[in-house]
Amino acid sequence: MHVPAISGTGVYTPDQTITNDELVAAFNAYAQRFNAENAEAIAAGERESKPQSSSDFILNASGIEQRYVMDKSGILDPEVMHPRLRQRSDDEPSIMAEMALEACNSALAQAGLGADAIDLVICAASNHERPYPAVAIEIQEILGAGGFAFDMNVACSSATFGIQAAADMIRTGSARRALVVNPEICSGHLEWRDRDCHFIFGDVCTAVVLERAEDAQGAHFLVRSTRCATQFSNNIRNNNGFLRRARPDGMADRRDMLFMQEGRKVFKEVLPMVSAHIASHLADEGIEAGQLKRLWLHQANKSMNDFIGRKVLGRVPEPDEQPNILQDYANTSSAGSIIAFSKYSNDLVPGETGLICSFGAGYSVGSVLVERI
Repeated sequence: MHVPAISGTGVYTPDQTITNDELVAAFNAYAQRFNAENAEAIAAGERESKPQSSSDFILNASGIEQRYVMDKSGILDPEVMHPRLRQRSDDEPSIMAEMALEACNSALAQAGLGADAIDLVICAASNHERPYPAVAIEIQEILGAGGFAFDMNVACSSATFGIQAAADMIRTGSARRALVVNPEICSGHLEWRDRDCHFIFGDVCTAVVLERAEDAQGAHFLVRSTRCATQFSNNIRNNNGFLRRARPDGMADRRDMLFMQEGRKVFKEVLPMVSAHIASHLADEGIEAGQLKRLWLHQANKSMNDFIGRKVLGRVPEPDEQPNILQDYANTSSAGSIIAFSKYSNDLVPGETGLICSFGAGYSVGSVLVERI
C-alpha cells in the first residue's frame, strides 16, 4: 500500500465579477417589472409579488460581497437573468474543459510535473455540461495525460469525494499520479430571479494533484486519511435531467429545474451532521481538535462555517484557523474548500495537520486529513 500526497493545487478564476450592488440593481429592476406586469393578478391574490433585494440583506445572510462569473452581461440583464455562453461546435474544447486547463496547469507546475506523468483524471463537479463523452476524458486529451479518466457528481462534496477516490487508487496501485479537477459553472444552474438564492453562487475551477508520497518533489501534504458519508434528503435539489422532455410539461419553465433548497432545514440538519462527521474522523485518527492547525471548509455560508468551527474546536476559531474566501468568490460548490486550501496552506510547517471538508446536497460530506511534509 502506498501513501498518497497532495503535491499541487491550482485555481482558475474568471475575469468577470459581480458585486452585491450590481446584482441587487439588476434583480430589483426585474422584480419591479414583474410586479408591474402582474399587478392585477397580484392584487387578486393569484400571484405573489417579487420582494426587493438589498446588499445588506445579502451580506448579513451569507457573508458574500461579490462573485466571479463566466458571463455577467446576461445575469445583469433584467430581461435575461442567466449567463449567455457561446454555443460551441463538437470540434471545439468544451467550456468546462477550457476553464480546467489553467487550474490543472497551475497544479502541475506546483507539483513539478508534466501532464504526461498523470495517469488518472477525475472531473468532479456539481453539474456537467453533457452526460457523455466524459468531460474528464476531454480534459485528459487536451492536457496530454495518460491512463484513464471519468466524471463524478456529488454536488458540493464532489471535490473531497474525488480526492478520496484518487487517494484510494494511489494507495492500491491502480494509479500513480492523479488530477482531481472541479470546473464549477454554478451561475448556469442558479435561479437569478429568486431573491432567496440569487446571490449564493459564483464560477471557478480548482485542481489538485495527488501522487505517491515517495514521488513527491519538494513540500507536500500527506493524505493521512479520508472519509465520506451520505444521507438522503430532498432539501437541496435540482430536477433537471435527460428525461425532462419525456414527462408532461417537462419542457415548461419550471422553478425545480434549477437549484432549489430549503435553507433553514439545511442549516438545521447539515451542520450537526458535518460537525459529528469531522469529530468522528479526528477521533478515529487519534487527533485532538487542538492539534489541528487549520480547517478548510466548504464555502457556502459564513454562519455555517462559524458554527462548524466552534463545534469542532470547542471555541471561536481564530481567522487564520478557519479561512473564508466566500466574501470574494461566493459559494462555488465543490471548489470552495479547495480554493481555501490552495490560498491558505503554504504557511503550515512540517508536522502540522489540517482538514479539508466539503458538504452539501445528498446530504453528503467528505473530509480529508492532511499533514504538511
